[in-house]
Amino acid sequence: MTPAAWLSCWLLLGTPEAAAAPSPATPSPSAAHELVVLVHGMGRTRRSMLPVQRALEQAGYEVLNHGYPSRRATVAESGQALAERIAAVERRPDIARVHMVGHSLGNIVIRWVIAYQRPSKLGRIVMLAPPNQGAHLADEFAPWLSWLSRPRPELTTRPGSAARAIPTPDDVEIGVIAGSYDYTVRPPETCLAGQRDHILVPSGHTFIMRKRQVQRLTKRFIRRGAFAEEAQASRPCPCP
Repeated sequence: MTPAAWLSCWLLLGTPEAAAAPSPATPSPSAAHELVVLVHGMGRTRRSMLPVQRALEQAGYEVLNHGYPSRRATVAESGQALAERIAAVERRPDIARVHMVGHSLGNIVIRWVIAYQRPSKLGRIVMLAPPNQGAHLADEFAPWLSWLSRPRPELTTRPGSAARAIPTPDDVEIGVIAGSYDYTVRPPETCLAGQRDHILVPSGHTFIMRKRQVQRLTKRFIRRGAFAEEAQASRPCPCP
């Protein structure tokens, strides 16, 4: 295996990081009534989503930055844990809607939740570099590295993988942001049937959430259900 191939594999796994600080305390009833749940990618922690968290909090949203054992749990196990946490939070009377933003594997976990344990107050969903059609790197490295990451086989491009097989409800507003030079999850692999909008930005995979443009687009889709205002700054959508 060439050094370049090993590097690409490591980017798909993600870079382990130290645990982030606990989620902020429950706000008073006078605070913003919309909650955004963040779900990080494989091998990452809540800390990787802090740039998005800060941008959303500055825009007035309450943020729940969810952490989970992304290498040790299957998509279904991670989805069940996320669904239970959302169910507990959305019981609060001050929460009007629950939006979700995921990165990479986190988006497949989100898809499991909305397919099988959909939140009653579900709002909009923004997916950052999601392997919705599976990822070619998962195909290449799954036979050797499945022991290191339990959900890796679920991210392959085969028809029965979780990434390909989880159904998407027709009435969910989903916006996809893909990186034009993402070699971990190629732009066409991010496409999802039923998506409301799709946009390409000049970014790679691992640090796409740090891009100011991505943060602006995320806030815009949550607010309006479209990326339209920055369409001229984007690349053509790779989806058929």
